[in-house]
Amino acid sequence: MDEHPIQGLMTTAMENLKDMTEVNTIIGDPVESPDGSVIIPVSKLGFGFAAGGSEFNGNSGSSGESGGSDSLPFGGGSGGGVSVTPVAFLIVNPKGIKMIHLDESTHIYEKMMDYAPKAVEKIQQLLKESGLPDMMKQQSGRSESKEGQGNQQREKKRRQDQHREQESQKFDDDFDQSYDI
Repeated sequence: MDEHPIQGLMTTAMENLKDMTEVNTIIGDPVESPDGSVIIPVSKLGFGFAAGGSEFNGNSGSSGESGGSDSLPFGGGSGGGVSVTPVAFLIVNPKGIKMIHLDESTHIYEKMMDYAPKAVEKIQQLLKESGLPDMMKQQSGRSESKEGQGNQQREKKRRQDQHREQESQKFDDDFDQSYDI
């Protein structure tokens, strides 16, 4: 059985779309800057495809029946398009890795993840200041020695968390200053 003309149109269009899209279209080729940082572009890719056609009766004066094995004339077309939109740059340097978004609203989830530990720490601090944990311990009947050990452990963890937060903030500040952000 012969291949239908619309199949050829679709195959050609899909092959051309395939040639236009590759991994390097989304995660671009890395570029090394003079200071040793590597900048990798990140893009959003969208594409669409459409095809259509129709067979026509070749005998305009006949009753509409085809003459046996004769094929009917075919008219058709296909088309496609690709849209590549840059959305961010990934910067890798000895100080660390940072994602710079081109659209401020796209990184809201990233900001939420950055601030989640700070929010939890603030809630813990407020609870501690209110004395609620101590009241709960008294109600549960825990001994004084266990409370003292627990307080020491919490204080140690709080200092470690505070140190980590300061280091993270210092890294962000240094990075932003280095890249004039």
